[in-house]
Amino acid sequence: MGCTAEGRALQTLGDSSYARERIRRSAAERTHRRPASRCDRYPEPGLFASQQMASGKMSFDNDAVYARRVVGAVLVIAAVMALVDVGHGWGRAEDRGAVPTASGSRSPTPAAAAARVSIEPADDARKVRPDRPVVVRAAGGRLTSVSVTSKDGRDLSGSFDADRTTWTSTWAMSPSARYVAKATAENRDHEATTETSAFRTLTPRATFGATANTIAPGGSTVGVGFPLILDFSVPIEDKADVERALEVRMSRPVEGAWHWTSDTQIVFRPKEYWPAHQKIRLVAHLTGVRAAPGVFGDKNLSKRWTVGEQVIVKASAKTKRAVVYENGEKVKSWPVSMGQGGVWKYHTTSGIHLTMGRSNPEQMISPGIEKGQPGYYDELVYWAVRISNSGEYIHSMPSTVWAQGRQNVSHGCINSPPKKAEWFYEYQHPGDVVVITGTPRKLEYDNGWGFWQKSWKSWVAGGALNKPVTP
Repeated sequence: MGCTAEGRALQTLGDSSYARERIRRSAAERTHRRPASRCDRYPEPGLFASQQMASGKMSFDNDAVYARRVVGAVLVIAAVMALVDVGHGWGRAEDRGAVPTASGSRSPTPAAAAARVSIEPADDARKVRPDRPVVVRAAGGRLTSVSVTSKDGRDLSGSFDADRTTWTSTWAMSPSARYVAKATAENRDHEATTETSAFRTLTPRATFGATANTIAPGGSTVGVGFPLILDFSVPIEDKADVERALEVRMSRPVEGAWHWTSDTQIVFRPKEYWPAHQKIRLVAHLTGVRAAPGVFGDKNLSKRWTVGEQVIVKASAKTKRAVVYENGEKVKSWPVSMGQGGVWKYHTTSGIHLTMGRSNPEQMISPGIEKGQPGYYDELVYWAVRISNSGEYIHSMPSTVWAQGRQNVSHGCINSPPKKAEWFYEYQHPGDVVVITGTPRKLEYDNGWGFWQKSWKSWVAGGALNKPVTP
């Protein structure tokens, strides 16, 4: 017949009153012995009653105990199944748009509030400073897309923060231009909110521009000491803002720094010589950058160069020889004659020079001395490579071949044999290193490209931001 009381109680799981009634009825009806079964380990209440009546010890205490046990088991099982049901349902409550309550029922999940998007500058703003960043923010959601486009179709670059709740433009905007910013954000239910802002930048009272390294035009090959030089069309007052707008891209990143040599010139050089075969790109994001009150840049600038082999020339006024090293290997050597001295300006300058350009021929006129005065000269020299702005060249000088390697007789230049001078003229690139030693006169850092004469600490301190540019 099966486990009558327990089986029926389980069928009515969760209704303890009904279970109790059925148990009481079952106990009253069981007055006969039933066949043994697997339920005999839990004797029926009726069996206890009949046995006790026969023995004259009638009692309903055991039936009550049994009933309580069954009811307790039913309640435990009902609770476990309820927990299982709740556990399964909770994992899907969000998917079903509902959450479980204390009684086990479910109520709908509140809909997420719409994301809010704000854009600066505000819609319809006028006379916006182009050097102020465009900032887009999202509240109650995350930004999924941002675009800022000028009327002529140019996109303004920018970046998101880690949480994608803020987007900030990277470079300045063009002056006298109309822009439209459009941004979309989504809340946690992936519902999108889109905002737009149309605004116009101010018209400056004046603009400025820049030129870069006219000696070595973009696309040319340069030496390992090559400096990146920018000359501005107006004096720069807001040097830090202009410096932030300058970007140096390298195929093999190295540490470098900007240094202001004047109000109209800034120079970049690496901490150490450029690696051979390095590719360099200078990008000046000057459009919209303020140089002074009312003065803004109106044009960006971009130039590329490729570093050649590492060429270092070592010339000594004492040994009176010049030696050329390429990537550490000696490739050429010849006798030279340097500055005769006597007068300070006739000493060749010692220090780290860079080749700055070449000419063939080059007219040389005695500085500060008029024709007819002692020491005056005016002559053409050939295969001339400039190494400073104080009139120093490595050049051919047939008339002093007798002194080359023996005596210093020049006015400061490095006189060389014609064939060797021609070879070097064709061999070198702007920015190759020429290290001169053995003279009492030191090369000033601002004499030509004498920038390597400054210590690194001093060089970095000459920048408006006072810090190196790190890879």
